[in-house]
Amino acid sequence: MTEIKTRWIDGMQFLSISSGGHPLVMDVSPDGGGRGEGIGPMELLLHALAGCTGVDVVSILQKKRQPLTGLEIKVRGERRQEYPRVYSQVEIEYIFRGRGLDPKAVEQAIKLSEEKYCSVQAHLAAFAQVTSSYRIIEEE
Repeated sequence: MTEIKTRWIDGMQFLSISSGGHPLVMDVSPDGGGRGEGIGPMELLLHALAGCTGVDVVSILQKKRQPLTGLEIKVRGERRQEYPRVYSQVEIEYIFRGRGLDPKAVEQAIKLSEEKYCSVQAHLAAFAQVTSSYRIIEEE
């Protein structure tokens, strides 16, 4: 079982400590009553999605001995207007860098993450339409 501890600082700001002792400051934007001095709780879901799928994809490509030299993941989410304001649409864009990356290996790694390994995506997919795209930048 994983356990975190979160403590209210003031205003709408909270300090959360992971089970490994890593700190994270959460806050909401000024229009939500906060100061915008931390990551918003809903935004954290998008960070978690990028990290979750990133770990999967890199691991799979390394096992396939693909010459990956870089990966950037951009995640965009659109929330419903009515409460609860869950994400209704999420787009993931993968930008791979490497020398001779096999597009089929990249597609398979993404598919395995999306359909089998990424727990965060499985949670989000219960409420949101999740789509993805990728591009490969060839390095010399």
